[in-house]
Amino acid sequence: MNKVIIITGGSRGIGAATAKLAAVQGYAVCVNYLQNQSAAEAVVSEIQAEGGQAIAVAADVSVEREVMRLFETVDAELGTVSALVNNAGILEKQMRVEDMDAARINRILTANVTGYFICAREAIRRMSSKHGGVGGAIVNVSSAAARLGSAGEYVDYAASKGAIDTFTLGLSREVAGEGIRVNAVRPGFIYTDIHANGGEPGRVDRLKASLPMQRGGHPEEVAPAILWLLSDQASYVTGTFIDIAGGR
Repeated sequence: MNKVIIITGGSRGIGAATAKLAAVQGYAVCVNYLQNQSAAEAVVSEIQAEGGQAIAVAADVSVEREVMRLFETVDAELGTVSALVNNAGILEKQMRVEDMDAARINRILTANVTGYFICAREAIRRMSSKHGGVGGAIVNVSSAAARLGSAGEYVDYAASKGAIDTFTLGLSREVAGEGIRVNAVRPGFIYTDIHANGGEPGRVDRLKASLPMQRGGHPEEVAPAILWLLSDQASYVTGTFIDIAGGR
């Protein structure tokens, strides 16, 4: 089976590390991005320089028609998707719940929850034996925040990731008999650009002393877990979570 992977939010951080490792492992890679075309194309160029196959496709995963276009582009240029990494997500400035408005909460939930659902839907329509597919695997990138709550900072983000945990469990059981496995990773304090979006680029360094391992993690430490869950080595694994959070 031709191995084709779509990685949402694949231009930086965990997504970019996963894209590069997937290419090494023989996947044809779609690097999805929202705005940073140059970063996405840099990932694609690096993969191609090593002899891999990759394309960059702009799409806002919170917009249904753009998700459909993303998958149709991959159908035409790479082939039928066999692996999906739901990774794209947002957070906003650190804020207490009492100061949040509905617009902010809805932006978070639409990007971080609805986007995952719609991407998974399109993948299932292609992978499921019910629809003539040959199976596949989905990995959702959740967060340790789903367990910890992010009080005083990002309760809305944490709640969105809690929803992804439930989504992972439910979907895994729904499609297990159709040749599709669904699992999740829950990274903790990882050095990525998302912290700058929340207004504190140095957040990992501020909090690393509170972790049992006394350090933050790196995207390259998350990507191998994602690729393992997608691999045949995890052929009897579904509805499972891997915490990558330095012991917290």
